[in-house]
Amino acid sequence: MRMDIEEYNEMLNKNNIRVIYSGPIWSDGIDGMAEMMKKRLEFDDIPYTASKSVFSIFVEQINNMMMYSAEKEKKINAESRETEISKGVFVLGLQGDTYFIQTGNLVTNSNAEILKKRIDHLNSLDKKQLRQYHKEQMNAENDNPESHGAGIGLIEVARRSASPIEYTLNPRGDKMQYFTVYLTVIQGGKQ
Repeated sequence: MRMDIEEYNEMLNKNNIRVIYSGPIWSDGIDGMAEMMKKRLEFDDIPYTASKSVFSIFVEQINNMMMYSAEKEKKINAESRETEISKGVFVLGLQGDTYFIQTGNLVTNSNAEILKKRIDHLNSLDKKQLRQYHKEQMNAENDNPESHGAGIGLIEVARRSASPIEYTLNPRGDKMQYFTVYLTVIQGGKQ
């Protein structure tokens, strides 16, 4: 079915979608996406703490998509440097006074298990326990030069989200799963 741009815009407005992106994600490209997200949040004129939480979740989720995406390809850029490109989907919307952030990307079964285990553990902790766990993991990461984050990004997402991290894993063939994450941030209230 073919829609014109006005129909897309109407559909997005009807569903309170503020930002939607689907496609390639690479480290050098994050800056432009981050700037666009900052402007979107400025236009919405939301309290600083909520804006900071939404932005932090955005950055962490984009990084998670780049790290765990099973859809990766290498490209040579204009400076003849190799760039790794991942694929994913990011949606930011607003329902009442609550922002929702939803992301999705294809992951391998082994990464799906890692993500499931980490998220289930984080969802079992309350906000105080999350703060303590964050401190412990930051110290553990500093002690281990081989560490690539120790799940710090997911801990930060859990700390900033108003509710537990919701996720789904849908099988795509024998070796892959489509990983979707849903998070919320309340505009004016306490997270």
